[in-house]
Amino acid sequence: MRSSTLQGIKYSLGPGIIMAAAAIGVSHLVQSTRAGAEFGFALVWAVVLANFFKYPFLEFGPRYALATGKNMIEGYAGMGQWALWVFNIFTVSTMFAVHAAVTMVTASLATNLTGIDLPVLLWSAIILLFSVLYLVRNTYALLDKAIKILMIVLAFSTITAMILAFLNIGYTPKPDFLAPDVWTVSGVAFLIALMGWMPIPIDASAWQSIWTVERIKQTGYKPKLSEVLFDFNLGYIGAAVIALSFLTLGALVMYGSGEDFAASAAGFSNQLIELYTVALGEWAYFIIVICAFTTMFSTTLTVTDTYPRVVNQMIFVTRDGKKPDENRSVYAYLLVGISAGTLILLFVLGDQFRFLIDLATTLSFLAAPVLAFMNHKLIHRPEVEESFRPKKWLYWLSVSGITFLSVFALIYLYWMLI
Repeated sequence: MRSSTLQGIKYSLGPGIIMAAAAIGVSHLVQSTRAGAEFGFALVWAVVLANFFKYPFLEFGPRYALATGKNMIEGYAGMGQWALWVFNIFTVSTMFAVHAAVTMVTASLATNLTGIDLPVLLWSAIILLFSVLYLVRNTYALLDKAIKILMIVLAFSTITAMILAFLNIGYTPKPDFLAPDVWTVSGVAFLIALMGWMPIPIDASAWQSIWTVERIKQTGYKPKLSEVLFDFNLGYIGAAVIALSFLTLGALVMYGSGEDFAASAAGFSNQLIELYTVALGEWAYFIIVICAFTTMFSTTLTVTDTYPRVVNQMIFVTRDGKKPDENRSVYAYLLVGISAGTLILLFVLGDQFRFLIDLATTLSFLAAPVLAFMNHKLIHRPEVEESFRPKKWLYWLSVSGITFLSVFALIYLYWMLI
């Protein structure tokens, strides 16, 4: 196989960065920051292991798409109706909660960014309306361009904030501060919620496969496996680094301060910005606000685009096993319908910020072992040529990942039942 070229890498870049944009959201800004704020650096191992053991199952998404020219939802259908329905049921049961969680956090930060104090529900409606109007043309290129710009701003502002925190305050919890024990019912519940979306739910492998197919259509270039994996690894490793950056910010700025996280989205965003600016100085206000809002808006925009694409695939593959209708109106109807359903959920639940996030992340983690097993089986099916199948190290990492996810799911269930 010929070595990758810079031009080939340029044509391949996109799906991995979009995945990073989807990943760097609630799991990072909220859960990673909470981990650092409540436990200091004690949960670094959980963030590292979650990223490490989920790697193969997410990497299989672009690998399968390149090998077969199909997305993973079509692949699940080929495995059997049971696999397709497992994915369908999980997606439908978590879709609105996931979309609502990321939109709610973005909306709460919009007030800090603009200075316009509107209710979270109204800001959510405005953000979703903007996203729908931007995406309704159903062009992958629009999403690709927007996310690349947002990710540059995000990476720069996050790393800058972390460096400033190190230089200005360091790691100085109060001497009399009693560190909480993670191995309690509430501690284990948070641990599972942290790893549930770290760096992103495993079903996002199907999203990545869709984006990979779309990128090939957009550029007309069939990349080499090494080029696709370069794009994936750039996004994946970048997401892991940003996760550790937010955990570090939480540990440096909040750990041992005696502050508890607010239960509402608006309260959380105000608290987050206030604690950071108190520690770093008022001059850093806009760095923190831009960092936080960019993080969440890129996630909201990506998720708003992705679920209509995924549901479109699910409908047509489930109905007759054929490829989804290329008619843009189907995507547009789903885009509007899913966003409307998300707003209805936000209206019904009100500002149940932590409940909504912990529920969605926990469901994702409990489903992870099943989805991981499905992805492991899928990448070894006959339609995947030998040259595209995982090497031995990746095969055994996949097996180890299924074991890791299964053990922690059982630990969580045990702690909840005792």
